[in-house]
Amino acid sequence: MAKRQFKPGNMLYPVPAVMVSVADKKGNSNIITVAWTGTVCTNPPMLSISVRPERYSYHMIQETREFVVNLTTEKLAYATDYCGVKSGRDTDKWKATGLTREMASQVLAPLIKECPVNLECRVKRVDELGSHHMFLAEVVAVHVDEAYMDEKDTFHLSDARPLAYSHGRYYGLGECLGTFGYSVRKRGAGPSGRKK
Repeated sequence: MAKRQFKPGNMLYPVPAVMVSVADKKGNSNIITVAWTGTVCTNPPMLSISVRPERYSYHMIQETREFVVNLTTEKLAYATDYCGVKSGRDTDKWKATGLTREMASQVLAPLIKECPVNLECRVKRVDELGSHHMFLAEVVAVHVDEAYMDEKDTFHLSDARPLAYSHGRYYGLGECLGTFGYSVRKRGAGPSGRKK
């Protein structure tokens, strides 16, 4: 089948749809949905989010240099979309979505209780790239929902049914097709790494 060339653009899909919670120094807080996010470094643990300067949350991040990345689930799809299309300038997104604020351990921004993972972040650098400014941040604390921990103290995010975003649509992640390194494991081990 032939391929058609598009103009240059962001076609790197799917990506995680995360809710980023922020606060200013007066204690006002907001939630913004971000799809332009990603892992940057393992040691120290770092990630990035890209936000348009005109967004209401932008000045809060600039002021405190902190935010929390909250991973989303299929159950949170409505709230995730709502927090991406409504502005905190005229809407209390906490009240409108019924999401619950929890105090973070290291930053001013609150955690979202309903999210299975919360990553507290401190901004190290801001790159003004064009339509979006990228906040490069260090992860200073991680919180995980004990409901997804097993007896071996292993966290199973897949059980929370994470949410992904692809070209204007939200998707669940579906079936696991393999684990890292399964293609080179000894014969007899399946995609999960377990013996058949």
